[in-house]
Amino acid sequence: MNQRLAFRVGGKSMTEMTASHMMNREVISFGKETYCNVLAETMLKGRFGSIPITNHKKELIGVVSEYDLMEALKEGMDLRETLAVEIMAKPVISITEEMPIEEVIHLLLSKHFIRVPVVDAEEILIGIISRRDILGCYAKSGFGPLPGFKHDV
Repeated sequence: MNQRLAFRVGGKSMTEMTASHMMNREVISFGKETYCNVLAETMLKGRFGSIPITNHKKELIGVVSEYDLMEALKEGMDLRETLAVEIMAKPVISITEEMPIEEVIHLLLSKHFIRVPVVDAEEILIGIISRRDILGCYAKSGFGPLPGFKHDV
C-alpha cells in the first residue's frame, strides 16, 4: 500500500505525516530554454499555477509561476519570445520528502505559497506538494480537529 493511501485509510495520524505521504510524484517540469508561452499553456491545461524548471540532470534550478508570467506581461515582454530562465524565481525554496507536514504547512502559510517542490539530497526534483494535497488528504482521512501546531504563523 502506498503511503498516501495508507494515510487516507487511517494508517497514521496527520501529525506523524511527512511530505512523502502527501506529495505528488508526477510533476511536470521544463528546462530553462523553454519559451514562456509553452509554460503558460501547460499551466492552463494542467490547472496549476507554477512549473519547476530543471537542468538536464533534473536538478531544480528555478520556478516559473503565474505571477512571474503576469509580471512579464506587465513589463511588455512577449511570452513567445521570453525564455523561462529570464523570469524564473531563483533560488528556489524547496523541501525534502522527510519534512514533517506540520513544517510544510508552516512554510506554505508563512511564505504565502500554494505549492512547494520536493527534492532529494542531490536537489533532484522528485515531487511537489500543495495546499490542496494537504487539505485533500485531511478531508479523506476522517480526522477531526488537529492539535495546534507549534509554530506561530
